[in-house]
Amino acid sequence: MFLLQPPAVRELTLFSAMPDALRRSERSAWADANRGGAITDSFLEGPVFDGAGNLYVSDIPWGRIFRIDAQGAWTLVAEYDGEPNGMKFLNANTLLITDYKNGLMQLDMATGRVAPFLQRRNSERFKGVNDLVFDATGNIYFTDQGQTGLHDPTGRLYRLGRDGRLDLLLDNIPSPNGVALSPDQKVLYLAVTRGNCVWRVPLLPDGSVAKVSQFFTSYGPSGPDGLAVDAQGRLLVANPGLGYVWVLNARAEPVEVLRGPAGASITNLAFGGAQRRTLYVTDSTHGQVLRADMNEPGLPLASR
Repeated sequence: MFLLQPPAVRELTLFSAMPDALRRSERSAWADANRGGAITDSFLEGPVFDGAGNLYVSDIPWGRIFRIDAQGAWTLVAEYDGEPNGMKFLNANTLLITDYKNGLMQLDMATGRVAPFLQRRNSERFKGVNDLVFDATGNIYFTDQGQTGLHDPTGRLYRLGRDGRLDLLLDNIPSPNGVALSPDQKVLYLAVTRGNCVWRVPLLPDGSVAKVSQFFTSYGPSGPDGLAVDAQGRLLVANPGLGYVWVLNARAEPVEVLRGPAGASITNLAFGGAQRRTLYVTDSTHGQVLRADMNEPGLPLASR
């Protein structure tokens, strides 16, 4: 009888915590809807690095974008009327934001101004966009999660082409969240939070998808969130309900588990540091960023 080798377990370590002066111990509309009304002084998401090695994170309930330098110092870059989540650089000067409240928004890095990028589809508002990834040709794949779940499996996956064409690829997802592409960009991995799993979405040459399957199944109170892929093609899965990062091989077998401190909610992740060999993750319940050195670098992220 074959027994799967238990994955190695390592502890994530603290990189930087949000300074107390930046925390807001107040009631927010976002926390009323998503945290049972609990006072939430911050909720970090969307980690992404610029070319100079600075880390950017979003703060959903307070509509804020922060820059964290290599020494761990925090700077407020933008604050606006929104609920920013996943982020990727559109180009060196523009950060593209999936904003639950407003749709796709763009942040001008020089001025700090946030402006609309794509707010509606056929005059209809999105349910609540969540995360995004670029492919090598500049297409943008993004998820529209809203309050979907097993009770309402109508979350959506979109592709926005460079020519402005918006294609609806899937509309039957119980809480679509993080997205990542395989090294050959023939497969999109899709975190399905309320289904507690990750889907494997083949991307066909004609632009369609077919034979979508369930790649990985997790467990616990809250399922997969942010995703990343390393140079070996392994999929890294942030799992907030467990406070884990799963490192999965090509057969979706966990080969390593990175574990946060007690009570951590590990929501999203990004590779940074020298040669992209350090993994940085957002611990949203504690308002901090954790990290771990990895034996494989992360794939470089595409932009337009």
